[in-house]
Amino acid sequence: MGFGEAVKSVIFKNYATFSGRASRSEYWWFTLFNIIASIALQVLTIALGVIDPILAGIAGLLVIVFFLGIFVPSLAVIVRRLHDVDKSGWWYLIVLTGIGALVVLYWMIIKGTEGDNRFGPDPLGNVADRFT
Repeated sequence: MGFGEAVKSVIFKNYATFSGRASRSEYWWFTLFNIIASIALQVLTIALGVIDPILAGIAGLLVIVFFLGIFVPSLAVIVRRLHDVDKSGWWYLIVLTGIGALVVLYWMIIKGTEGDNRFGPDPLGNVADRFT
């Protein structure tokens, strides 16, 4: 799954879908989109702040709207990614412990369960088909 396909999948197809599984590529491409968009919005806010404080306020409002709009799909893709490694989405709450963030990061990095698991079919399809 490429960059554009991942962003479309998370935002438009699976906006609030917490069931099923998400591949590593879907999660990481969407994360890259979030990082790029966040940096671009922050640069815009700073640049407009130099020109006019009112424009900076409007840009700041755009940042808030962006983060509110992206919150649910970000949480949904995290839960689906946890499902891919055969973990319940509730495991995401361990990030609140601080050190748990490293555990979740590890789960986001590792390869998902091959084949079907209790959360659904493999998002990459049949493993045997990828090598033939």
